[in-house]
Amino acid sequence: MKFTTYLAALIITSAHAAEPMPPSGFRAIFNGSDLSGWYGLNPHSVVKLEGEKKDANLKQQRAEFAQHWRIESGELVNVGTGPYASTSEEFGDIEFLIEYKTVAKADSGIYMRGRPQIQIWDRHQIFDPKKPDRKPHLGSGGLFNNTPNTPGRDPLVLADKAFGEWNRFRIRQIGARTWVWLNDKLVVDGNVMENFFDRAKPLPAKGPIMLQTHGGEIRWRNLFVHEIGAEEAAKIISAPSR
Repeated sequence: MKFTTYLAALIITSAHAAEPMPPSGFRAIFNGSDLSGWYGLNPHSVVKLEGEKKDANLKQQRAEFAQHWRIESGELVNVGTGPYASTSEEFGDIEFLIEYKTVAKADSGIYMRGRPQIQIWDRHQIFDPKKPDRKPHLGSGGLFNNTPNTPGRDPLVLADKAFGEWNRFRIRQIGARTWVWLNDKLVVDGNVMENFFDRAKPLPAKGPIMLQTHGGEIRWRNLFVHEIGAEEAAKIISAPSR
């Protein structure tokens, strides 16, 4: 992928915030002007529900979605409340580009195929030895809901930018394997993302992208997806990390 092309696209997008312009081979999944193609869902709140109770909860989350999420200058904004933003479309093997900007003490993440998660931290939080599996000081991008002390759970390097600046994720999902680049630095190198809701099963073949909201304002922009076909996936799996 040519990041010079991507960066050029971002400059153009900034000038015309309501009209996202994805790089070649990608398409926008957020139009910058309304909530079309998105709905509200916190999967944790329904995972143990069944029947009418589950249906009622799902209906309520959809109804509440627009009360918690808004559009500002082409950005998808949430103050840290309400259901997560979930794509109506489901995705399999993809490369996903997204930018975010958050605030101190906020906690967020990106769910791939409806499963948690690529973590977003406030990296200034102090490590608490009483909570040894929680390591926000190492930065964002790790697969936080994987089993502690397994490859990929914590990021390889600290790559977060300062508050007030936009961070840029490049996420590649092929099968259950996940690669994450944060601000052009590799932080997860093809590690398996565990199926949080049933670790005995692999990650689903398809599912929605979800943007978690929790604890403080977060802004998202430039959400672009490239579908990866079988031939391209095979080449990536056989090649060194890029």
